[in-house]
Amino acid sequence: MKRFIYALMGATLLAAPLAAQEKDLLIGSTSASSSHYGYFVAVGQLINEKAEGLRTSVVETGATMDNIRRMERGQVDLGLVTTNVAQHAVAGTGEFDGKPQDLKLLWVYTGAPQNVVMRADSGVKSLNDLAKVRFNPGIKGSATEATTEAVFSTLGLTADYVRGSTTDVVDMIKDNRVAGYVKSGSGEKLDSSTMDIATSTDITILGLTPEQADLLRTKMPDISVVDIPEGAADGVPAYTTWSFGVGVAAPSSIDEETAYQIVKAVMEDTEAQANAMASLKGANLADMTLQFGTIPLHPGAARWFEEQGITLPAKLQPTE
Repeated sequence: MKRFIYALMGATLLAAPLAAQEKDLLIGSTSASSSHYGYFVAVGQLINEKAEGLRTSVVETGATMDNIRRMERGQVDLGLVTTNVAQHAVAGTGEFDGKPQDLKLLWVYTGAPQNVVMRADSGVKSLNDLAKVRFNPGIKGSATEATTEAVFSTLGLTADYVRGSTTDVVDMIKDNRVAGYVKSGSGEKLDSSTMDIATSTDITILGLTPEQADLLRTKMPDISVVDIPEGAADGVPAYTTWSFGVGVAAPSSIDEETAYQIVKAVMEDTEAQANAMASLKGANLADMTLQFGTIPLHPGAARWFEEQGITLPAKLQPTE
């Protein structure tokens, strides 16, 4: 009997280190009212199911800028970033002037047209009409906010900026306390928060003029100018706006094997992510990463690409 008890005790002691090997990771996302939040919930579940030894939880945050700062402080392990802000973070420019960040790209999952959404009864017919109009440039602390302000500065535009979360701003637009906002689209469709506004309030989308589009192409190479076809929502005509890629990044403190297992689980999925974000149906995340990526890949991510025989451009080559 004693031998049996000792054997059980030994098995328990051996099992304990194995159980302790499970790694808990926090994923910084965005506002829970955004369709991108649902995407990260799906990604977290996918990693939990497919990446052995990893356990993730999704944290609601203020999106890119907030996520990068949280990663710097060690409060989240990986998170949503936009490709333009990630480039500034790594280079130590823009909002990160003189303070380059330790940030490595894992993958890019979509392009994000920046939609200037207005109440139809606001009287605002063009971007130039926004002067002195109460207007939200994007979620407080987000890449959308920072990019909108940079775009407006480049184009010589002004507005009476109102800060807040997506939920707050959506309510303010519905109550006519704010005339409009800038919100990342879901592929070539309007975001769910915008569609929420449209259920009770007529909206219109402001586009760039050809002259404004040309100026952005010349002055802001870290973003893209895109043409959105008719049908971003019912009754919305074609328009031109600015865009960037949206992806996931992590600091180099994430070890190579962990990053590899995460990227492998995401890249080999064909259903869960598209179910969470309809615009991803049929999307090739590897191609998206090659197209929109602006900073070096994490060595673990690069390992997956290399295993597929994919040649990485210089800008995505991992660095020390």
